[in-house]
Amino acid sequence: MDKQATRDAYGKALVELGKQHQDVVVLDADLSKSTKTADFAREFPERFINAGIAEQNMIGMASGLASAGKTVFASTFAIFATGRAFEAVRNSVAYSKMNVKICATHAGLTVGEDGGSHQSVEDIALMRSVPNMTVVVPADGVSTGRALFALYESKGPAYLRLGRPAVPVIYAEGSPFEIGRANVLRQGKDVAIIACGIMVAKALEAAEQLAEENIQAAVVDMHTIKPLDETVILQMATETGAILTVEEHSIIGGLGSAVCETVCAHHPVPVMRMGVNDVFGQSGEPDQLLDYYGLNVEKIVQNVRDLLRKK
Repeated sequence: MDKQATRDAYGKALVELGKQHQDVVVLDADLSKSTKTADFAREFPERFINAGIAEQNMIGMASGLASAGKTVFASTFAIFATGRAFEAVRNSVAYSKMNVKICATHAGLTVGEDGGSHQSVEDIALMRSVPNMTVVVPADGVSTGRALFALYESKGPAYLRLGRPAVPVIYAEGSPFEIGRANVLRQGKDVAIIACGIMVAKALEAAEQLAEENIQAAVVDMHTIKPLDETVILQMATETGAILTVEEHSIIGGLGSAVCETVCAHHPVPVMRMGVNDVFGQSGEPDQLLDYYGLNVEKIVQNVRDLLRKK
């Protein structure tokens, strides 16, 4: 299976977007080689600004440019975009409903060796809690490009969560992508695995293994955490009677919490959340960290077996 880092796909798609739309401006907080906005900077130096290691100021600059009619894409690592710059994001972008897309890379445990200080496992929860904010977590390079163009067309504040390592490409070029509408990638009657980001590929692999045990697992790519596709969630709850959520993020406040809130309010069924269990990360190779924190195919399969006993 081909692999591509979502940050690499972002850099390439940003250049294509810039070719088509003159109002696109890109900002970065001195990490353009890592976030891949350097690709845009080479093509359109007059529409690129390096704000330096000053993330709060970058968000303020982005808001100002948006108020002048620009569509602004602001990038840095997720830990800085959502943590260090939170107040600026909240007040200068979201509160003011500015057309700023915060495209943060190096999210989750798979930042790897940089360790817990740089592994943002709270960012979805933070951005999801902010009024007016759209939150998108693409599963692969193809959906990242589609998401970027969709966010351009969708006016207003948005958070796009991207990763560092290469991950499997699961979508074909030209696959549909609509903000707020989940993609059901596999049908199943026994259980629904609802995943986002890099965990979608692992959910599909787990579903294949479960099929060998005559367990039919549906797989849903919930690429938009806000606005949430409640229709698909309730469809899965009705059709399968059990849901497993899987995310490279804390189990508090992210995809799992959003699904639980929806199911509890409208169609209660057993739900199990897989993610980071309210702890910080640590230094290590990305795959080793996913294994250590139980975010792998084997654990998904095991949790589905356990969940089915609760139906």
